[in-house]
Amino acid sequence: MLDIPRLRVLRAVVATSSIRASAAALGYTPSAVSQQLATLQRETGLRLFERSGRGIEPTAAGRILAAEADTLFEAFGRVERVVGDLRAGRVGSLSIGYFSSAGSALLAPAVAALRAEFPELRLDLLLTEYTQGEPDVDIFVEESGAEHPGAVRVHRLAEDPYVAVVRADDPLAGLPEVPLADLAERHWVDNDLHEGTCRQVLLNACAQAGFSPGFVVETHDYRTAMSFVATGIGLTVVPALAIGQLPDGLTTVALVSPTPVRRLSVAVKESVARHPAVRRTVELLEELVSGTRTGRRPGGATQAGELHARPERFGADRR
Repeated sequence: MLDIPRLRVLRAVVATSSIRASAAALGYTPSAVSQQLATLQRETGLRLFERSGRGIEPTAAGRILAAEADTLFEAFGRVERVVGDLRAGRVGSLSIGYFSSAGSALLAPAVAALRAEFPELRLDLLLTEYTQGEPDVDIFVEESGAEHPGAVRVHRLAEDPYVAVVRADDPLAGLPEVPLADLAERHWVDNDLHEGTCRQVLLNACAQAGFSPGFVVETHDYRTAMSFVATGIGLTVVPALAIGQLPDGLTTVALVSPTPVRRLSVAVKESVARHPAVRRTVELLEELVSGTRTGRRPGGATQAGELHARPERFGADRR
């Protein structure tokens, strides 16, 4: 295999027609340049230069080899630029896993910012509730007793309290907060497709309050559940992050004694943890979570609660 630095010397000598000038340009001594050329001639078995007066002149073979080397070094230049871009996070791909209620509240604004800052970065978004795989960055809900798979760094994003969603004419609508046990005799609208971590957080809190929710309607997502609440069938209990824009005629009430809380975290693969776009993704998620607040809702009244941001690193679990 030809030696790349020697080809670089060949190109310089062909371009300058001078060993001394080439040595100055490359930072070598003239004798080192001569030695490199002699070695290259032995490696190729070609006569690349010949004497011309007090200097040297490239042969036809030397010129052809130097011209071909130009193409090689153009390719190397492109590779070096790609390496620089990768270090700066400008190209390549990044996969981000998320769960449903993180999509609009966290993922959409984070992706918009990433596209603006890293326009050549391809983003692959994976709804981890329905797809397999281990994304580079994974937004997830901690599950007690379970560990996130793989070699990852885990950052706590927030504690996300649950709130009751009720009609604006409900007797609870004017209250700043309500003990969870006061909902024991109410009709509930279920809102979780899977009996996963988010639902278990709620059921555990209800058990602590001494009852099991009386579900009269089973729906598979928060938005549909809230539309049923609007009909007067019952109430639903939803993490604050999942509220978004409440339908007209609904409001939220904070829950206490106890307050159901799910813990949101982001796991980053160790192999990509230093990538600028990955670091920026974590920063954006922390900024979005810490800035997420729910204000007064139409019809009444109450604050839905707030996300308590805790951007610290710790060992956590996967949903």
